[in-house]
Amino acid sequence: MRYPLINRFKGSLLGALLGEVLAKNAEGQYNSCSDASKIAVLGVQSLIELGKLDIDNWLERDQKKSPDLDISDGFLPKAIIVTLPVTVFFHENTTNLRQNLLHVLQIWADDPIVRDGILAVGYAIAQCLTEKFHPRTLIPEIIAFIGETSTLLPEKLLKLNDLLDAEVGLESAQAEFSREAEPSNAIAMAFYCFLSTLEDLHLGVLRSTHQDNTWQGETKNLNSQTITTITGALSGAYNSTTGIPVKWQVLLCPTNLAIWELTNFSQVLELADALVAVWSGVYDPALHLKEYPEEGCLRGEEQSQLCVFASPRVIQSR
Repeated sequence: MRYPLINRFKGSLLGALLGEVLAKNAEGQYNSCSDASKIAVLGVQSLIELGKLDIDNWLERDQKKSPDLDISDGFLPKAIIVTLPVTVFFHENTTNLRQNLLHVLQIWADDPIVRDGILAVGYAIAQCLTEKFHPRTLIPEIIAFIGETSTLLPEKLLKLNDLLDAEVGLESAQAEFSREAEPSNAIAMAFYCFLSTLEDLHLGVLRSTHQDNTWQGETKNLNSQTITTITGALSGAYNSTTGIPVKWQVLLCPTNLAIWELTNFSQVLELADALVAVWSGVYDPALHLKEYPEEGCLRGEEQSQLCVFASPRVIQSR
């Protein structure tokens, strides 16, 4: 494997957060994905404890711990964050992946473009995690994965494919996808920023933050948030944590996350190791879960030992 699965997963999470933070450069705007990260934490905890997706359990945690969560405003970027753990947990089987992503989305959204956007991003990330990613065939594969739809996303993705084949520049791509204030344009633009800078997460995310004058008003802000979040998530999954520049890793330190009210993202990253361990089949609660106050169970120091896990059917050095 080029990069360990856990590094790709964390890279995708951090990439999405980077995109979110860079898109919201106005003071006091950084907590826009705080609710989404809270829901992601609850989802990861449910997956870890049950070893499967249980929507009822997830909803129960949501109602019990965070009854006032609202991710309806600007939902698509937040939905990317919420569904990332589900994508990782079911990335090996595209049929299960599609089924479970749709199952999660039924809880919070019934917007067809949100559905198609999550399926497109989820499929691309899954291909990165399984190292079956092929840039030239990705777009047709995504369109097939989405299936029948009433949105314009397949049409926009086909146009994107033509632009990539023609090797057009950033300004030309923006001119094409900024003609209408349409979410499918933002999704296509995010895939352009990712696919045109595959090996360079730094450049890809920076390009996603560049705004042409044709993107105006409130729609401009929403599009920017969507583009950068998706670009960061995709490029993070492809390049893993090693592709994130040191200065950006410092930017995402726990202290700054606390200032931006994004401490839940730190918790997601802490739980990422346990989630991948559950997926690989070697999870031991005593090694990963620090505390269960409601059960009166506390992890002892004697249980803190090294736990190594890898993808199934892959020979690893000891």
